Amino acid sequence: MEFEAIIVERKDHIGIITLNRPEQLNTFTTTLAGELDHALADMDKDREIRVIIIKGNGRAFSAGIDVSVLPMKNILEYRQWIRDMEKSFLTIAHMVTPVIVAAHGVAAANGAGLVAAADLAIVAEGTRIGTTAIHVGLFCMGPAVPLSRSLGRKRALEMLLTGDFIDAERASSIGLVNKVVPQDKLMDEALELATKLASKSPIALQMGKQAFYTMSDMEFEKALEYSDEMFAELCTTEDALEGVNAFREKREPVWKLK
Repeated sequence: MEFEAIIVERKDHIGIITLNRPEQLNTFTTTLAGELDHALADMDKDREIRVIIIKGNGRAFSAGIDVSVLPMKNILEYRQWIRDMEKSFLTIAHMVTPVIVAAHGVAAANGAGLVAAADLAIVAEGTRIGTTAIHVGLFCMGPAVPLSRSLGRKRALEMLLTGDFIDAERASSIGLVNKVVPQDKLMDEALELATKLASKSPIALQMGKQAFYTMSDMEFEKALEYSDEMFAELCTTEDALEGVNAFREKREPVWKLK
């Protein structure tokens, strides 16, 4: 498939998706959102891809949704349009492949939502993150969902209600991102993390991520029962046997492809 608003690369077991509307600060359009979702789903099915990185081209990761089309739609059109804009948040949660965001510059509104929705996030020093829709009479409804699950109620509402940007260090201190690195080391760090994950058992990564998201919506006892059942299932896999044998034999394991 030819892409207009993103760039897709595959390196070893790592897929890289680059948001590629640099002159528009990688703002979301129907095209960009659809291509991003398509690329994520396609890589999730690729047996060679074990980890995915999403990054932005140009001065910013993503400044949110392109609002230039806002006055042109009725409510029925808005409903479908906004579902399209934020479909990738749900796709990431449903995927078995881990997704890392590598953000720089600005991650605003939907850009901030994508940072929160990713499984892991690394940001460059100087990056500003904000749910800024409140400044133009709107509200970051979609981003509020992954944001609240990353931060909890009060910290998420502080960002959503004020629309204030937070810096990279603050984002790290409150748990919105995993690591802050120098700008020129951003992709090196993201690739290092992706390579580390890609060296693990693909089936363990996939089942672990799937179990984590599923049990997060359960009450405690049911979550524990479900997680125990998933662990029992994982114990029956070839990778589990290979991993234990490799550990005992003091050698590197040879994993099955996903």
